[in-house]
Amino acid sequence: MTVTAPNPAPAAEVPRSSGTRLVDRVFKMRELAILVVFLVMIAITQMGNSQFLSEQGIKDLLLNATILVLVATGQSLVVITRNVDLSVGSTLGISAFAAGTYLQGGGNPVVAVLLAVLLGVGCGLVNGLLVSLGQVPALVVTLGTLYIIRGLDSIWVGSRQITAADLPGGFVDFGSGGISAVPYLALIALAVLLVTAYYLKHFGSGRELYALGSNPEAARLAGIPVRKRILTAYVVCGGLAGLAGAMYLARFGSVDSSTSTGYELTVVSAVVVGGVVFTGGSGSVYGAALGALLLTSINSVLPALGVSSVWVLAINGILLILAIAVDRIVALRVASALKKRNARHG
Repeated sequence: MTVTAPNPAPAAEVPRSSGTRLVDRVFKMRELAILVVFLVMIAITQMGNSQFLSEQGIKDLLLNATILVLVATGQSLVVITRNVDLSVGSTLGISAFAAGTYLQGGGNPVVAVLLAVLLGVGCGLVNGLLVSLGQVPALVVTLGTLYIIRGLDSIWVGSRQITAADLPGGFVDFGSGGISAVPYLALIALAVLLVTAYYLKHFGSGRELYALGSNPEAARLAGIPVRKRILTAYVVCGGLAGLAGAMYLARFGSVDSSTSTGYELTVVSAVVVGGVVFTGGSGSVYGAALGALLLTSINSVLPALGVSSVWVLAINGILLILAIAVDRIVALRVASALKKRNARHG
């Protein structure tokens, strides 16, 4: 007699428990709350400074957020899988210098961008292999590669500095140009954001990232290729950090060995504040983008209101602590609600 094994639960269904649906609703509300806070903050600033929302003011606001949005999008994929990449700042810095060095020698801007992306992909691949195949904790791996990449960058760059005068005029003009108040770089970041969000929602492999972050063991039993998904998340994250490096070079026209030092903490803050749960399995890239927009806007709002910029880091830290506290409270309440429901249903 032939015995047919029961079909495993579809991977896409793993993260769709009632608890996860509740968490998703809560964090969608948080995204809405962030948007409201952002709009109120902008409105108050505009009342205090009528030039804040001029065409150039809006352009600067978007340009300031663009690079952080791009890196936060890649970081979201990693955090959703219950991991983290602390090396994104170092990857951005070395990718920017690599692209600048190539352009300094008369290279093609498109090739320079591809070079930066490929270098970022390489860094992401190393992180992904160590975490997924080596089974080394992500925090340890990426903290190590953060210092390794930064060290290699410092040795390579030395005391040199690439400035706008060393770069093709068209490349620098593209970095500061745009359509009316909308910068070209912001349009690129928006396109990446939309593609990533569509992938997470409509592709099985994208939904599997949520399943993996929600319950790694259940995802493995459901037949999800856990190591492959983690590796993919890190590679994409590295590639987007590399692209951000090229965009940084175009935006500021200047790069040295200290470029983006400490940037990884800002990226993690944007992701967590935006509602991507640090323990994995919930959140969206739209929330991460809103978190990035909120954090970078604070940098513009405080000086416009005459407040010292030294408060920026303190406010970012407060927002990060509040976000983590909310995540913890929500998780405990969902667990309690599910426990009571299961008790009622036997």
